Amino acid sequence: MLNVTLFTRKDCSPCKEVKQELDRLQEKYPHRLVEVDIDSDDVLRAKYGTQVPVLEAGPYTLKAPITSQSLQMTLGAAIDRKTQLEQVGDKEYQTRLAKGQRVSFGDRFSFWIAKKYLLYLNLFILFYGGLPFLAPVFLNAGMEFPAKAIYRIYKPLCHQFGFRSFFLFGEQTFYPLEEAGLTGLKTFEQVSGIPDVDNPFSSTRLAARQYVGDESVGFKVALCERDVAIYASILTFGLLFVASGRRIKPLHWMIWLAIGLTPISLDGFSQLFSQFNWDWLASIVPYRESTPFLRILTGALFGFTTA
Repeated sequence: MLNVTLFTRKDCSPCKEVKQELDRLQEKYPHRLVEVDIDSDDVLRAKYGTQVPVLEAGPYTLKAPITSQSLQMTLGAAIDRKTQLEQVGDKEYQTRLAKGQRVSFGDRFSFWIAKKYLLYLNLFILFYGGLPFLAPVFLNAGMEFPAKAIYRIYKPLCHQFGFRSFFLFGEQTFYPLEEAGLTGLKTFEQVSGIPDVDNPFSSTRLAARQYVGDESVGFKVALCERDVAIYASILTFGLLFVASGRRIKPLHWMIWLAIGLTPISLDGFSQLFSQFNWDWLASIVPYRESTPFLRILTGALFGFTTA
């Protein structure tokens, strides 16, 4: 029997008319009808969004508007071709037919990935972005070994500077450098006792990276403020994407460039280049130290628009 696939969507009058016509032609052109709602799949919606109904019968495809005459011609041609291939015993056709009737491990795995990928991606982001918060939790509980293991795991992935990181269980959530110009907050130099941290080429930078805090200051999260904001916003978008039924459309790359990439690049690179202590560069890019607010904002914009 001929397999016929009808790509349709809810509340589609032309789709219903084609289905009724197929029912009427069932006796003359025996077929097995499979209906596919294009709104159930992002790829199909992008491919057929403005063209439904779309009908596939064998190698033939009909797109709207579908008339009774074109439908009969297509079904007749597809049945004739199928009958001819069966009569001549075409090996390629027989192979494709047998393959199509068998659900392989690859088919099952692909279907599983298609249905579950978003769940596992969100769980991975939750785990990757959440594990660094366990380091200060472990230190606060007196469990140094697992805390040090987490810091070590994330060290190649983040600078972990204490003056650009969150702290838990302490007086403040963060301790910026004095050069950041934030009033009413204890600075990193004050609480850590590490001098000359504003010089990117000083040996004290390594000490600032290794500093994890204490009971009064609190304990450092194993990812910096910007990275935390990036992964938190990716997870936020992932949850919103699930809640929307995966119907949020992709951003145009120029919007991503303007809102996602440009702010984080300006904040990060202007800070980096301004701290090289080169006289010729200082006249172009004055010394600056970004603030926790800017790191969080630019990181969140980058993570959310990228996701």
